[in-house]
Amino acid sequence: MPFQVLIVDDSKLARMAIAKAMNKLHPDWARSEAANADDALALAHQQPFDIALLDFNMPGRDGLELAAELRALMPTIAMAIISANHQKEIVAQAHDVGAIFLSKPLTEDELGQFLAQVQLSKGKM
Repeated sequence: MPFQVLIVDDSKLARMAIAKAMNKLHPDWARSEAANADDALALAHQQPFDIALLDFNMPGRDGLELAAELRALMPTIAMAIISANHQKEIVAQAHDVGAIFLSKPLTEDELGQFLAQVQLSKGKM
């Protein structure tokens, strides 16, 4: 069964770039997109997700706050916080909520490595 992926970024361009990379890497995986934390949580209440790719810097709640809320809803979800802000405390906070940190601009290679790790950890190859 293909993975269910949630992409959350207030930038439509960023969401499109991630979707394009996902189409190349895993065209059979299902994707849902949200522009903010509220929309993402509404989607998460409607269906389970295996993976969440979360922008750090969004209006309203940031990606770290959203990650904590998603973790409470779906304890086994794999998450990545994506940001151009590489400050040590942001990276540490991402790890504290059980997410990994990926740098913006997100490359297809970096995304592919993260997704491969998720596949291995969830035993779905």
